[in-house]
Amino acid sequence: MRRVLGWALLLEVLLTVLAAAQAIHGRDGITLPAPPTAEANPVTDNYFGTKLVDDYRWLEDGKSAASRAFIDAENAYAQRYLDQTRSRSQIVDTLDSLEQVSSWSLPLQRGGDLFFLKRLGGENQAAIYLRHGWTGPASASKDQRLIDPAQFSRDPNTSIGLDDVSRDGTLIAYQVRQGGADETTVRIYNVMTGKPLLDELPSAHYLSVFFAPAGTSLYYTRSTAQGTLLYEHKLGTRPASDTLLFGREFRGEELGPNDLITAAITDDAHYLMVTIQRGVPARRVDIVYRDLSKPQAYFDLLVWGLDARFAAIYAKGVWFVETDYHAPNGCILAAYPGIMPDVWKTVVPEGSDAIEDFSIVGSKLYVTRLKDVQPETSVYTLEGKPAGAVTYDGLGAVSTLAGRTTDRYGFFRFESLIAPPAIYRLDTATGKRELFAKPNTPFDSSQYELKRVLYTSKDGTRVPLFIAGKKGLRQDGSARLLMTAYGGFNLSELPRWSPVYAAWMQQGGWFAMPSLRGGGEYGERWHQAGMFEKKQNVFDDFYAAAEYLIGQNYTSFAHFAITGRSNGGLLMGAAITQRPALFSAVVCGFPLLDMLRYQKFLQGSHWITEYGSSQDEAQFRFLLRYSPYQNVKKGGVYPAVMFFTGANDTRVDPLHARKMTALLQASSSSGRPVLLRVSKAGGHSAGLGVEQQIQDDADQLAFLWTETGAR
Repeated sequence: MRRVLGWALLLEVLLTVLAAAQAIHGRDGITLPAPPTAEANPVTDNYFGTKLVDDYRWLEDGKSAASRAFIDAENAYAQRYLDQTRSRSQIVDTLDSLEQVSSWSLPLQRGGDLFFLKRLGGENQAAIYLRHGWTGPASASKDQRLIDPAQFSRDPNTSIGLDDVSRDGTLIAYQVRQGGADETTVRIYNVMTGKPLLDELPSAHYLSVFFAPAGTSLYYTRSTAQGTLLYEHKLGTRPASDTLLFGREFRGEELGPNDLITAAITDDAHYLMVTIQRGVPARRVDIVYRDLSKPQAYFDLLVWGLDARFAAIYAKGVWFVETDYHAPNGCILAAYPGIMPDVWKTVVPEGSDAIEDFSIVGSKLYVTRLKDVQPETSVYTLEGKPAGAVTYDGLGAVSTLAGRTTDRYGFFRFESLIAPPAIYRLDTATGKRELFAKPNTPFDSSQYELKRVLYTSKDGTRVPLFIAGKKGLRQDGSARLLMTAYGGFNLSELPRWSPVYAAWMQQGGWFAMPSLRGGGEYGERWHQAGMFEKKQNVFDDFYAAAEYLIGQNYTSFAHFAITGRSNGGLLMGAAITQRPALFSAVVCGFPLLDMLRYQKFLQGSHWITEYGSSQDEAQFRFLLRYSPYQNVKKGGVYPAVMFFTGANDTRVDPLHARKMTALLQASSSSGRPVLLRVSKAGGHSAGLGVEQQIQDDADQLAFLWTETGAR
């Protein structure tokens, strides 16, 4: 009997030791059991003679009972971690003070009226408001609330977006979104009666929605599995009878699912303009237009069939086109329809700095360029003569001046990492600006600093880096630092305001953001240096930024946190698998991770123009070299990782996060936590209620703050 008890006791001890060996140890004393077990079910693929095994193919089906059970188990496991964090409650309080403040969108002008979105402090969602006339911010108390999602939905994650207002200001077209999904429904509201019309467009992915000049019909472009289609919906009729105006094919050329169509009416109501972007980002953009004064008019060509990007505005009888055609940094031309751009008239020539955007308001051209990732807006006459500049308050980010070509006044937003967004009205006749709206955010910008430096990447390229933090914050390697980046799709990463990053800085951490290749900060050449087979440049730029920050004693490996989402989530996946010892904690949000199969799901096929496809042998070779999911090593020593995604992500399939979580949990030998957090309402698009957003943000910040603390 004693011998039996002895063996039982020994077995219990051995099991205890084994359990301890399998336990996961977070920082700040957090302990977890081994993560949930995900069964390996190998599937072998043959790519041009290269055989690859995928153990977690079954997790691609997010609707299966097994996948749902996996998600529930992982969420519970992540919650067990978060329940042990000491910082989360303080982070929630900090985020609450930063996010529960009033916010505004740029207004639309119709006559003397302004229409805009506004969310008051303490509200979950923004409503659509009307303001009669202009008397500055003091008139905000007279704003008339027109459409409030809380009036027709009890779900705090139901949001609305303002699409268009009819020219006489009597009708509003707006979209209704559930959570963070890309799909919306479109509704119409009558300002005079205060009631919605019966017209409603069903749930779909709408790329543009706007009224016909007379306000009797609605034009919209809707993305479908076959491609994007342009329709006209006559008010008072059923959507099933809407008239197809453009799509499927044009002049014998078939249009497919990767040809994304947007449309607009010129400000003088003369033309219906259609822009076709071939892929995301588009390597080729075509523009056609239709004369609305002719009932049976066909679409005429403005530009077609060139491997370049074009964006057009019609003003004073002239098509003004911004393009990178033979001008990687961009230029603005006066176009002659149907004729090659080589003979178009140059209005604003290409310069040494890349054009970020342009607009025409009050018969003046407003051209915003980036000079070392800082916006500078020059003003020109429509003949291209210099007419001044718009000045801004230091380092930051600005929106394009919004307004119609016939409006005297335009509106723009200025913000920075240490300055919440403020909206201004600009008088195009005098250049005078006045404040339209500014949130009362409890963040004292004077106590923080923001600077821009240049560092050297692996191949010698000089890359800009923004660094922000409290003035006087120690620079001895002991402070926490959070870095984010994107590096793709020709998108420029500017130092915009974020309550999440502000909360990190208020907690006492540094924040950093490099402007990696693959973005648009230095024009199309900068973008192309981070595409296809050159994608590794993006990752190398990111690692070089980290090495610079560590070398300058802003932080150390043990206190270094990184975060990114979408294409930035791919960047996080590369950092985890390529340089696991460089960072302590990673939040990988809404990520692309299996780069051999991404194009098969949701909107993935649109991005072949950026990444390439494993269906092409040459492209398969370079995708395999960096695809995070295929480069996880069994027994690898990986940092602490939280994969974050949303059940309503209809753009990047959450399967990437599910599969990578299972694989990394089974492979990592570091004993650091690997978590999956799935927001039940979250998605790729905006739309979450403020309270839910605070909770999601707090989960991520608490994880990063904890895992960059003392061991």
